[in-house]
Amino acid sequence: MRTAYSVETVRTAERALMARLPEGALMQRAAAGLAAACAELLGRVYGSRVVLLVGSGDNGGDALYAGARLARRGAGVAAVLLAPERAHAAGLAALLRAGGRVVGAGADTVGAAAAAGVGAVEEAILRADLVVDGIVGIGGKGGLRPDAAQLAACAAESRAAVVAVDLPSGVDADTGEVHGDAVRADLTVTFGTHKPGLLIDPAREYAGSVRLVDIGLGGELPDEAALEALQHADVARLLPVPGAESDKYRRGVVGIAAGSARYPGAAVLCVSGALRGGAGAVRYVGPAGDAVISRFPETLVSNRGPKHAGRVQAWVVGPGAGDDASTVAEVLACDVPVLVDADGLRLADREAVRARTAPTLMTPHAGEAAALLGVARETVEGARLTWVRELASRYGATVLLKGSTTLIADARGGAVRVNATGTPWLATAGSGDVLSGLAGSLLASGLSALDAGSAAAYLHGLAGRYAADGAPAGAHDVAAAIPAAWRDVRDTRG
Repeated sequence: MRTAYSVETVRTAERALMARLPEGALMQRAAAGLAAACAELLGRVYGSRVVLLVGSGDNGGDALYAGARLARRGAGVAAVLLAPERAHAAGLAALLRAGGRVVGAGADTVGAAAAAGVGAVEEAILRADLVVDGIVGIGGKGGLRPDAAQLAACAAESRAAVVAVDLPSGVDADTGEVHGDAVRADLTVTFGTHKPGLLIDPAREYAGSVRLVDIGLGGELPDEAALEALQHADVARLLPVPGAESDKYRRGVVGIAAGSARYPGAAVLCVSGALRGGAGAVRYVGPAGDAVISRFPETLVSNRGPKHAGRVQAWVVGPGAGDDASTVAEVLACDVPVLVDADGLRLADREAVRARTAPTLMTPHAGEAAALLGVARETVEGARLTWVRELASRYGATVLLKGSTTLIADARGGAVRVNATGTPWLATAGSGDVLSGLAGSLLASGLSALDAGSAAAYLHGLAGRYAADGAPAGAHDVAAAIPAAWRDVRDTRG
């Protein structure tokens, strides 16, 4: 499992570690890891051109010391000091001793040079093989200042690979928000632990590939992180496996209350996900029974409503439900775990959700979340971590916020989980219905709402990759690929 910690937690851990180490040892560890990552990206260090964009914080010091290591290996290293009087003195001295140089000192700034065409700073960046972003550290807030933004824009226009130190400058480490200009990196080398902004969009797309460098911080970090990202082994431990004494009822029965005369396909797709989610049986109630049974004859179909459908261990309600508020209310009144999606989110009464004693899992996309919160969609998309927590708190439910990075937040607080196994090809009609069925089936098999949502998002994302394989795929293709994703995950257990 990958974990990410807040800036405050990281700094507390760093202080505790530095108190036991010789002065400067922690920065040297970070610089060594940064230099190794840069060398690997360059391929051939000797004769390469490297430009360091150096701010006034420790990130600037990391960049300077890493630059010194590269210079000793034969790279031509130039440092651009955004605040010369506050640059890390020891790091700068090390760079100069190793043969590095400073460009842009005095009057030759980017702004001054722009009036005369390409100045020394811009020329160095445009000719570079590698640009190292050490402008702002993890405590930075807001976008880049104009002078730094010009440097970032110049780097983006160059042929150079861009490496960010710990976090791309201009993004928020704690929330993943981006307010204004920010550096777009090809690689981010982060130290000690991941920061939430490296795993959550929109900041994640600025980070490029992320490489974690161990600087010995692990023993100082608390058990509970701010963010968790499950990996194959974590999901494998969650997936239900039938035993020798299992039957279809012991494995769990999931009820699907979905679809309508206008949207029968939603019911079919939701059932398709549920049948592949580990539960022993799927009960369907609703007006799309004929469509469901013709496609999936193993489904137990009823038209008498949720109360008379028979025993279930979890319900899924809402996909394609239209305006059927009575069915949504009936399902919410059941004393079993319930997943609410799509039209069900619009029709569900907030107080009815909050009054539930059994687990509730809500699965909105950004637009649905915005409607529930009374804010603009762009507001949710720009601060996904903030709003998924807020929605979980308001409704007293576990919330799975769908998107390029899916977030799962529990109403009780604790670490938010993030999933990035998906592909843009999953942005297709009906894909969310498949996810709802899959997650509902995992709920019925006994997983908590947090684990069911997390495992379903992971498998759904993998299935999307397998189904698409670089080409468009329909939601039914995604459902059909779930068993392959499941086997892939389970294979990690040997």
